[in-house]
Amino acid sequence: MLEATGLSRSEAIRMSLLASAERMKRRHEVAREAAALEADDADRAEMLAVASMMESMRAAG
Repeated sequence: MLEATGLSRSEAIRMSLLASAERMKRRHEVAREAAALEADDADRAEMLAVASMMESMRAAG
């Protein structure tokens, strides 16, 4: 498979490591964003209101 890409083993490993690091970075960014939203009382209240509205629509239909 590696030969089909035209990359050397070293290049393929480097690309894989960089891609893995980018995924880890993005996961950490998403986790920080989720924590910030979790700590935002106004956002949580809106989320609960929307969830309640959606649930009432589901129950009615």
